[in-house]
Amino acid sequence: MARGEQARARTRAQAQAQAQSLARVAVVVRAAAAPLWWLGLTAAGIGAFVPGLTGRRIGLLAGAALFVVAAAATAFARRGRYTELATAATRAGRRDFLQDRSVTARAWRRSRRWWVAGAFLAALGTAFVLPGAGGLLMAGAGAGLWLKAVWLGARERREETLLWVRTDWLGSGPAGKRITTYRTTGIAAGDAAPGGARRRPVAAAPVVTNRVRPRSS
Repeated sequence: MARGEQARARTRAQAQAQAQSLARVAVVVRAAAAPLWWLGLTAAGIGAFVPGLTGRRIGLLAGAALFVVAAAATAFARRGRYTELATAATRAGRRDFLQDRSVTARAWRRSRRWWVAGAFLAALGTAFVLPGAGGLLMAGAGAGLWLKAVWLGARERREETLLWVRTDWLGSGPAGKRITTYRTTGIAAGDAAPGGARRRPVAAAPVVTNRVRPRSS
């Protein structure tokens, strides 16, 4: 066995021996999608009222092209890395703590709020050159993240397992170099559905009672 494989095996053994706080991979991917989408559309709407150097028509056409490119690039970026980590995933331990969906999304957005704010201001600034283009680029990145979460959800449904990652490894992202392996649980674990969306409550089945009518005398 190569030294690299031995180191990875040792890391997995140590991770399984200690209880860890785990966050859903799809929730982390999905967390930035909504802020980028809505702030991007807001920036595009504001920018559409700015004449700009190129005019609104050229700016919006360029923005539509950038939207498609950004959505595709974000959706397909690092898919091989996600697949590699998911294939080598290990089962979560009984003592591992599964972080709630809302906690994961809030922590991820809070740690990157200044980056999102800077991207919003930059999108507004580009309106003076290409009206609406910067905002549509930002919205496209949000759409791409949502598509990536949907792709992860399709894999989770197909494999009937949910993918989790240690929260102390998330500094470099859900597929960063620091992450050596994912953890897996059953499809019903946690409060988030496959793909990271909010899990819908299952409606209770109606109870049917067969009442016996008394015989008439």
